[in-house]
Amino acid sequence: MKNIEVDEFKVVDPIVLEKLPTVLDLGISEKKKSKKLNDYREDLSDHQDTMYAHNKYSILICLQGMDTAGKDSLIREVFKEFNPRGVVVHSFKTPSTNELKHDYLWRHYVALPQRGKYGVFNRTHYENVLVTRVHPEYVLNENIPGINSVEEITPSFWENRYEQINNFEKHISQNGVIVLKFFLHLSKEEQRQRLLRRLDKQKHNWKFSPGDLKERNLWDKYQQFYEEAINRTSKPHAPWYIIPSDNKKTARLLVAKIILDEVTRYKDIKEPELEESIAENISKYREMLQKDI
Repeated sequence: MKNIEVDEFKVVDPIVLEKLPTVLDLGISEKKKSKKLNDYREDLSDHQDTMYAHNKYSILICLQGMDTAGKDSLIREVFKEFNPRGVVVHSFKTPSTNELKHDYLWRHYVALPQRGKYGVFNRTHYENVLVTRVHPEYVLNENIPGINSVEEITPSFWENRYEQINNFEKHISQNGVIVLKFFLHLSKEEQRQRLLRRLDKQKHNWKFSPGDLKERNLWDKYQQFYEEAINRTSKPHAPWYIIPSDNKKTARLLVAKIILDEVTRYKDIKEPELEESIAENISKYREMLQKDI
């Protein structure tokens, strides 16, 4: 298998999405990809158990991508070996009435993972500089002082949002949240094929919406704003990774490997040692239990 180097996918310099590949040949069969993924997710599950006992860090996985990029199936396959209590997934849809009564980051703050756990954001706080850039009229639903029309949403408004998002991620990272952000990079042709499969396979018909085609027509705008958002917000404490995603199994394998490599860099994450008074009396406690029949 091709050696997977994390830095090959991490955004450390400005990127141009159309120049980055959506396909990566790992040099192994689909069957071997599945086996390798299983190895990675078992290691991740074991590490999460240790992190839970350590109780100082949590991990936030942010997933973004165009429609059909494979976010749902990636979550299912990468985290399937986890203790169900160890990972919480949030799929952020259109803000509710209650959520719109707060600032746009509020619902993401309250969904952050507890210490020792993983949180997965399926779509994220970045929707507020992606969907709202393509459809700025959505911002008006937020009832922001001084913003009463689309014309009042100036470039400085978006500059402020990038700054707010960077500050949000810096704040949580300084308080023990390990932030890893993944853009599932899909080609327009592969999206077309996946939308067609939703129509051709009856069991997947429910996934299709005519709105998918409307948003597909805005592909170039989405790519422009994804590129800008990634370049403006990939930081050492909250990096972006661009994942070639035309092949779903390859994307899952890459994400699992990158997460594993990144979280195991934290050498202080280890199971706590027993208190000396308990360790010295383990034999005694064992004997007490053996006699307790």
